[in-house]
Amino acid sequence: MNDIHTHLTVCAAEASRVARGVTDGQLAEPSVCDGWTVRELANHLVAYSAHGLEHRALRTPLPEETAERDFAGEPGWAGAYAARLDRALAAWERPGAWEGEVDLGFTAMPAPVVASLIVKELALHGWDLARSTGQGFALPEGTAAFVLGVVEEHAEVYRQYEGFATPVDVPDDAPPLDRALAISGRNPKG
Repeated sequence: MNDIHTHLTVCAAEASRVARGVTDGQLAEPSVCDGWTVRELANHLVAYSAHGLEHRALRTPLPEETAERDFAGEPGWAGAYAARLDRALAAWERPGAWEGEVDLGFTAMPAPVVASLIVKELALHGWDLARSTGQGFALPEGTAAFVLGVVEEHAEVYRQYEGFATPVDVPDDAPPLDRALAISGRNPKG
């Protein structure tokens, strides 16, 4: 398996762990993402990091209703999220999953680029969910460095569409995950 798949697996495990730590009572609370509750953040994470990851590997469109579904309102949602992540990771093990382009509906991108963007999604929104619910979020240095590279490469595009906020200052020698968070407009310490 390739390095991107390894990073997907690591980030999926950490995001899944964080999801299992979210209590029902936290779902209505505000998240660290402006204008989103913890429920809305969790739903976004499930929709795009698990369902999106699987559909992209299979080259099938993500159903429109996925974006509106209240995953976190379903009993056992965190366990279902973990199971869907496992299915998605297995889909990326299929022959040919890493070849060609993936149609995203608004553009097509090479499969490895799409998978890399989902690594970023798992890491950043997994961190958001952890921070919003009083949990830690940790990645091995190699995976954090990979996330940093993806964030650096795509930051300006994400900023154009308000996916990233204004960068936050951190020391140049800050750990890779802190730098990735800061570039995306998240305060790793705040």
